[in-house]
Amino acid sequence: MTAAAAAAPLRRGGSRPLAGTGTLLRLALRRDRLLIPAWVLTLGLAVASTGSAFETLYGTAAERAGLAASMNANSSLRALYGPVFSDSVGGLVAWRMAGLGAVLAAVMSLLIVVRHTREEEETGRQELLSAAVVGRRAPLTAALLAALIADAGLAVLIAAGLAGSGRPAAGSLALGVAVGATGLLFAGLAAIAAQLTESARMAKGLTGAVLGLAFALRAAGDAADATATSLPTWLSPVGWAQNLRPYAGERWWVLLLFPAATALAVSAAYALTARRDLGMSFLPARPGPARAPASLSGPFGLAWRLQRATLFSWTAGFVFAGGIFGGIAKGAADMVGGNERTRAIFERMGGQQGLTDAFLATMTGLLGMVAAIYAAGSVLRLRGEETGNRAEPVLAGAVGRLRWAGSHLAIAYLGTAVIMTAGGLALAVGYGSTVHDITGQLGPVLGAALAQVPAVWTLTSLAVLVFGLLPRAAGAVWALIGGVLAIGWIGPALKFPQWAMDLSPFSHLPKLPGPTVTAAPFGWLLALSALLAAAGLTAFRRRDIG
Repeated sequence: MTAAAAAAPLRRGGSRPLAGTGTLLRLALRRDRLLIPAWVLTLGLAVASTGSAFETLYGTAAERAGLAASMNANSSLRALYGPVFSDSVGGLVAWRMAGLGAVLAAVMSLLIVVRHTREEEETGRQELLSAAVVGRRAPLTAALLAALIADAGLAVLIAAGLAGSGRPAAGSLALGVAVGATGLLFAGLAAIAAQLTESARMAKGLTGAVLGLAFALRAAGDAADATATSLPTWLSPVGWAQNLRPYAGERWWVLLLFPAATALAVSAAYALTARRDLGMSFLPARPGPARAPASLSGPFGLAWRLQRATLFSWTAGFVFAGGIFGGIAKGAADMVGGNERTRAIFERMGGQQGLTDAFLATMTGLLGMVAAIYAAGSVLRLRGEETGNRAEPVLAGAVGRLRWAGSHLAIAYLGTAVIMTAGGLALAVGYGSTVHDITGQLGPVLGAALAQVPAVWTLTSLAVLVFGLLPRAAGAVWALIGGVLAIGWIGPALKFPQWAMDLSPFSHLPKLPGPTVTAAPFGWLLALSALLAAAGLTAFRRRDIG
């Protein structure tokens, strides 16, 4: 075969910008054959099952009306959850899940798009694929189509699940479409971020920042106006999802905002990808100094340099969340009202030492469970360095495996304590300012937050064990963390059996702030954490890198 004949397919691929899209889409769906179904089924079934929970908790129209009135009357609760547009069961489902479902769908979509665009370029796989008959726009198109399939599946599952459980079909369809359309819009925004940044981590961070801004705008708008008609709410796609108003006289015209914004984002992404070289970006990293600082002379300095931005972001997020939770803690009794079922749920989650203390204990437990996500991601950074071929150059020198792994694990364990301290301080200050006793609440509330650290460390060590023993199954850590979150957050409401609740390390901790504290559960959890970490590091020493 002549050189001209060999180059002909490449020229044909280059003249067709979408050549190879179908093949890349099939490859993306095969790689995400577990990720996409897990996201869609978990989120879809969670939304569909929320109606049954509301029917159990608020069985009468009077109870539901009281809940809606108390929520709409409290600006802090509106900022957290949004206003209630209808006190029907379907309306309460939309109130609780429209904003949350939209945010989670956005996270799912941005992960899919960045995974199959910027991450492929960063690892060098896209360069290999582009050597075949692959058009310039094919990788981005395949990634967007994969996100479209996931979001469409989520919308159908939500709509079918709610309609099948007896909710009005129009409202069920509106809620499903609102969640799916928000996810697809953020897929387009993630496509733009993938063109602007030079790494997958930066693309995820940039899109996540836009998502955080959208949530903050929605929260600010809803706090200012119970009708969700303020300007900040309309500037947020999350606010659009709520303003579609499922089960409350659907505003179908709001749906027009989503395809218009999505088309604009996708068009911008295509325009950007046509103007850059493969592997390049419009926002390249700033060149570093000619000489490395002394802090980078060891593995810990390198690990700190790689993970410090993530730690700072999580700390800021916990300060914000702690302040919000603390500000509404005083109104916990008003929020629950006379509903004994809801009171019982808070007592199962936070103890029976008084409703306000139970609410604070519930919130510190929630912060602890969310902190486990940070800890797992920090541990799995080891696996990312390993598969990205960045660990081998470090280990080829005088740095041993345990020293290298320990540098990242130190940040995982100590970082957990840092963000829990920040969240606990913000929670204490937020609550103390409402009761005019910041000094008196600082110790008990901060202590309750730090009491969650042994449970978080246990899950951190479980991630270390998976990384060391089953590195190819490292993604299963997220399923384990998700299971613990489900047990802790919905287990008390659905009355899980005690053996199921005991699967979560958080279930073994005392409910603080409270009158009694025993050292035994802390000691057992710390011992288990040390044992799991030691087993994981031992396995890591004995296996091959990569």
